[in-house]
Amino acid sequence: MLEVGDEAPDFELASDTGEDVRLSDSKGRKVILYFYPKDDTPGCTTEACELRDRMPAIEEKEAVILGVSPDGVKSHQKFKAKYQLPFTLLVDTDHKVAVAYGAWGEKKLYGRRYEGILRKTFLIDERGRIERVFEKVKAKGHGDQVLGALSD
Repeated sequence: MLEVGDEAPDFELASDTGEDVRLSDSKGRKVILYFYPKDDTPGCTTEACELRDRMPAIEEKEAVILGVSPDGVKSHQKFKAKYQLPFTLLVDTDHKVAVAYGAWGEKKLYGRRYEGILRKTFLIDERGRIERVFEKVKAKGHGDQVLGALSD
């Protein structure tokens, strides 16, 4: 389990543009790395739109947002276009990055147990260290939580 002060595991994933993105490409800037279950679903849309609406303030803090889900490039492109999301969405179809960050695990829905993305966000500092971990994120209000953490 990753904790505050740990070095954030580097990774390389395809982005919504089809280009590969590495976490280490953002060294020198704060990174909001958020894991979400599925494009264009109610909770995920709420969370993404809250982050979108706070982008001007997030950019003032010289931070970038990277969203990670198991969806593919085309799904990310549609989601991004539909809601005018101004940040990068990354493809983690094999869940390797989610597993590395402890954002993949058992979930329950209507009494059924299954493996899936755990809604989780990491604030990573300019040196690549974890500054804050948001566990069991509630989509509504998360944009303000993240912005508040950047201001601390």
